[in-house]
Amino acid sequence: MIDLYTWSTPNGRKISILLEEMNVPYKVININIKNNEQFSKEFSLISPSNKIPAIVDNENGKSIFESGAIMLYLAIKYNKFISENDYWEIMKWFFFQISQVGPFLGQAHQYLYYNPGKSKYAEEKSKNYVKLVYETLDNRLSKSIYLGNKYSIADIATWPWIARYEMHKVDIKKYNNVLRWYKLISKKPKVIKGYNVSGIHQDIPQP
Repeated sequence: MIDLYTWSTPNGRKISILLEEMNVPYKVININIKNNEQFSKEFSLISPSNKIPAIVDNENGKSIFESGAIMLYLAIKYNKFISENDYWEIMKWFFFQISQVGPFLGQAHQYLYYNPGKSKYAEEKSKNYVKLVYETLDNRLSKSIYLGNKYSIADIATWPWIARYEMHKVDIKKYNNVLRWYKLISKKPKVIKGYNVSGIHQDIPQP
């Protein structure tokens, strides 16, 4: 059994979706970041960075924080959604999510959606970052159905961020390959089930 400490953010959702896809039993512990529950002493012992998500593996007592580390831990432990033959293709796009998709689109949420009009420079920079992310993904997905050669942790990590395309102020329909990939994943039953396990319920956006 995995204890999942999480909330309804892209990083939180990618772990619950992965656990659903793996059919791994897990228990959700809500960490309401709107109430600053991530800064509690109890949660700090599990996640020293005071960020969700985090997990505790009750089979061995291991606690893991940082969403990328959690996904790698689960993929390696259960030997799912990470292929030896396709390992480095998956890793390239998995770390593209960790290093660019998450940080760049997360900034876009702040400057383009939550705080528009406060900094023209920040907004223009965020728009350029958004364009770069979507163009990079679209180019890759013009060559492959998924980010790796098969459905993998790279897709599961990236998809919840693209599910916030409305917050990025981007017309996803201009990126035909991203749109095709997004719709394909959004119809997966385990993705639908794992999308709303914690926090604020939101319907999966449908372009």
